[in-house]
Amino acid sequence: MRFDRCKRLFDNFDELQQLQILICGLGGVGGYALDCLYKSGICNITAIDYDIFEIHNQNRQIGSEYVHEKKTAVFQKLYPNIHTIDVKITPQWLEEFDIGQFDIVIDAIDDIPAKIALIKKAYPNIISSMGAAKRIDPTKIEITTLNKTYNDPFAKVIRQKLKNYKKLQVVFSSEIPRCKEMGSFIGVTASFGMALCSRVIQLYGK
Repeated sequence: MRFDRCKRLFDNFDELQQLQILICGLGGVGGYALDCLYKSGICNITAIDYDIFEIHNQNRQIGSEYVHEKKTAVFQKLYPNIHTIDVKITPQWLEEFDIGQFDIVIDAIDDIPAKIALIKKAYPNIISSMGAAKRIDPTKIEITTLNKTYNDPFAKVIRQKLKNYKKLQVVFSSEIPRCKEMGSFIGVTASFGMALCSRVIQLYGK
């Protein structure tokens, strides 16, 4: 059977299958979070993105061989039965969006105003990705809370803007960024996505 080995490992597999999950962002982090959840038997997934695949995405993103196609359309083909929303996440759009219909939100976006608005609206039922770029060592990745992040300039900005959200669950890397430009390595970005998926399993599958 397709999920037999998951069933042996996850005590609450049936409950996991019923989860309603929202993934915001289908890039190098969010795409792998979706892939991990889907292959673990969690199919009630809604994914939001507005972008198209570009040639420079091909070093790290699932579906990026479909250059110039919409990410949501590609993921709909690759992962049957998920629901996708092709829209740019903004604070204004979030004001009207019913986020309460989801059990857990995975935040894999890097636009700071949208990220802040998303966290405020979904908290505490949200797990956020911090900075995954500019790093090469996946062993430095941690699942922790926002107040315990360090060596991450992106997380520092989020901490400053969300001083009342210290216990926000996050995935971050303690590795010092290796470059100033937006370098990226699939070994780290994909591992961020896997860590986000793992946290969902830890919360609901044990």
